[in-house]
Amino acid sequence: MSTSTLPYAAVPAAPSAAAPSPVRPAGSPPGFWRAPFAAATYREIGYTVTSLPVAVVGFTFAVTMFALGVSLFVTVLGLPVLAAALAGARGFGAAERGRARSQLGLDVAGPAAVDKPRDAGAWAGMRARLSDGAGWRALLFQFVMFPSRVVSFVLSVTFLVTGWVVALLPAYSWVFPRYLDWPGYRLFDYTSGGEHHAFYLESPVQIAGASLVGLVIVFLTPKLVRALTNIDRAAVRSLLG
Repeated sequence: MSTSTLPYAAVPAAPSAAAPSPVRPAGSPPGFWRAPFAAATYREIGYTVTSLPVAVVGFTFAVTMFALGVSLFVTVLGLPVLAAALAGARGFGAAERGRARSQLGLDVAGPAAVDKPRDAGAWAGMRARLSDGAGWRALLFQFVMFPSRVVSFVLSVTFLVTGWVVALLPAYSWVFPRYLDWPGYRLFDYTSGGEHHAFYLESPVQIAGASLVGLVIVFLTPKLVRALTNIDRAAVRSLLG
């Protein structure tokens, strides 16, 4: 009597766990070759550009209120002015933390609220406001960040515009001889001491070389902007948290 063995049913192999894809930490800079085209880079550039008018308003408020409060300190009016300056500085600090969160990917928790004694009168509340360390740090932020933000605005805009304008020179170099009667892009053209000095980028080699320099600037701009915004990151963490 022969016996036949039934073939075992094929058991599907368990799917292997897929290797997790690397996740870039929030707020980390994009790679070098991708950075000039990444949205994160232009959010940081937008931050440096908008920081100038914000810094002007904040610095003007801080200087005006502090100077007015100190000048009136010999009278009773100086105390409420300084208290209002600290309250306003806290408001500016909250706005700065929001800008850092949305444009720099930096989430810093705000300081604790001012501990005002209940049912102790207006003067007690004012003394609590004047002893608010977070308010004084927020006021200091408006002073120390003003020059830094002026420099950040100038450098980021200059490098961004110069880099792309020079890098794209081959795309529009035909405009100069056709519409301006220049042989090429004019670097300088002047007469001094009866001698004429001029230099134009007109040959393909010159135009390609200039474009290469522009590309170098384009790829270095995100690094520069990142370094400039790191100053703001450090200031927000240390003075507004």
